[in-house]
Amino acid sequence: MSVDAKKDLRLEIAHVLFIDVVGYSKLLIDEQSEALHELNQIVRNTGAARDAEAAGQLIRLPTGDGMALVFTGSVEAPVECALQISQALRAQPSLPVRMGIHSGPVHHVADVNQRENIAGAGINIAQRVMDCGDAGHILVSKRVADDLAQYRRWQPYLHELGDFEVKHGVTVSVVNLYADVVGNPNPPARFRQAIAASTPVAVTKPRRMPWHEVVLALLLLAGLITAGIFFLRQRTPAQTSAAPASTQLTPGAAAAVPEKSIAVLPFENLSEDKANEFFTNGVQDEILSHLSKIADLRVISRTSVMQYKAGAQRNLREIAQQLGVAHVVEGSVQRAANKVRVIAQLIDARNDVHLWAQTYDRDLADVFAIQSEIAKSIADQLQAKLSPAEKSAIEQRPTTDVAAFELYSRAKDLILNTGFSAIASQNLRAGIDLLNQALARDPSFFAAQCQLAYAHDTFYAIGRDHTPERLALAEAAVGAAFRLRPNASEAHLARANHLYGAYRDYDGALAELDVVRSIMPNAPRVFELTGFIARRRGAQEEGLRNLQRAVELDPRNFFTLQQLAISYKLLRRYPEEIATDARALSIKVDDPETRAARGLAFLDWKADTRPLHQRSMKFGPRTHRRSRALRMHDSFAP
Repeated sequence: MSVDAKKDLRLEIAHVLFIDVVGYSKLLIDEQSEALHELNQIVRNTGAARDAEAAGQLIRLPTGDGMALVFTGSVEAPVECALQISQALRAQPSLPVRMGIHSGPVHHVADVNQRENIAGAGINIAQRVMDCGDAGHILVSKRVADDLAQYRRWQPYLHELGDFEVKHGVTVSVVNLYADVVGNPNPPARFRQAIAASTPVAVTKPRRMPWHEVVLALLLLAGLITAGIFFLRQRTPAQTSAAPASTQLTPGAAAAVPEKSIAVLPFENLSEDKANEFFTNGVQDEILSHLSKIADLRVISRTSVMQYKAGAQRNLREIAQQLGVAHVVEGSVQRAANKVRVIAQLIDARNDVHLWAQTYDRDLADVFAIQSEIAKSIADQLQAKLSPAEKSAIEQRPTTDVAAFELYSRAKDLILNTGFSAIASQNLRAGIDLLNQALARDPSFFAAQCQLAYAHDTFYAIGRDHTPERLALAEAAVGAAFRLRPNASEAHLARANHLYGAYRDYDGALAELDVVRSIMPNAPRVFELTGFIARRRGAQEEGLRNLQRAVELDPRNFFTLQQLAISYKLLRRYPEEIATDARALSIKVDDPETRAARGLAFLDWKADTRPLHQRSMKFGPRTHRRSRALRMHDSFAP
């Protein structure tokens, strides 16, 4: 945040009434529109809202499935408004609405259109209080209830429910506000479930893992490829205490989290047709791609964020810590016939503050414009500087054909999750076929051409189809990408991949990467390739620095973490190698390659700390010996 912005940040106490339509996401788009229209009419017709607005003491904020009413006068104003809304809703039982009220600090912000908006803990807690309720409930925070209890009029309305843990581990104290004809006297379902779950049960204490490390160790005999299995039974206290602090850190915790850092988490598919999940992933991925082109932001790569599935309970603060970011983006996509609804929200995960949220209801063909608008709005909220070139890149649509975009999204999901497994060939062939279908619909689809080049090069490099014909297909796709956009950084990255993987033309690949680096600051593949080339040329420190940077941008990429561990091994930095292998194992717990490598690292570390005259060739520091599949990764990584 700039110095001027901080000076203008003025906190004030506001009284927030948060309202939403229960079950909104399950309604058809037309029904959603009708429900919001009815709710808006009811709210506008309440005397409390009209009076506050006339006095300049009300700000109304749309929230997608409802609204937040921010009252700056008396704490009674939002309560009066809630009662009037509840009375009006009795005549419309088909409109299930719940409400939450909290008094707390807020501050004024300007949105992307320079219109006044409100953010702060006051709004966030009001939403959390509301989230505890069911249809008909008017819930208030304990703070509001304490203020209201000072008035004889409100005392009969207040019925304490107790504490409840809500999203991201936040606990709120909630009071149910109701009388004969307003509110809902029944305890909310969440509280009933919590009471039922509080019955004492026998708890089995989880068995602690043995203190000693059990690992596979692979040894090679001279001239033969022979594997042996070792179990590392014990580490001495001296070794344990010698381990650096970095071995205890979670990914992203080693350095201060940049203020302008962000992860775009998978969006939720709210469409009736579950096959639209690929389309939803494509929308999220395109927003991520737009943001990654902004040099003033640090954006986490697709491989890492796709591990946090949409629809599951997500602890945003924990996810942000794992990814090393300050902010996250969540959202949903609902597609019906030729209409689409996209909801996106930007959250400061460090304190669970919602900085921005917007709902877009458009024709399906406008989905590409929505993606650009969301990216620009997020950049504006984070006060990221956009160069003219970056603004132009964000506004450029990937294609005009929605069907081609969906084919491309399905293909990308297959190709980037190929790895080196037995189904690699099957996934690559299927992905290439989908990309060819997309390009048949739209021959000018630049991103599809770049992805096609990557798929053919991967097929060639990992030895699944190491033929001149496959190489020619890769070269053709790279050439087509350059003909479509000769100055695009993605085309240069595709050529760098091709020169490195197919020809081991390191100088040519580095020249292409130099072009890409200044335009695509958030592309981990740039740093991966640079690190691999430096390592092959013996510049181990340079290779390590580049792979460390790649992991910063893609902290949950299993294969890149393995490669980083190799670099630590080559530099005999065994504690860092052990810590990095542990990070990789947090992603793939039972991977035998990584477990074996970690075991060898402990042996190497122990041997390397012995006096020189006590070392032996048998147990001295080892060079890296992992499987062919892992060694292939330093040619092509997902």
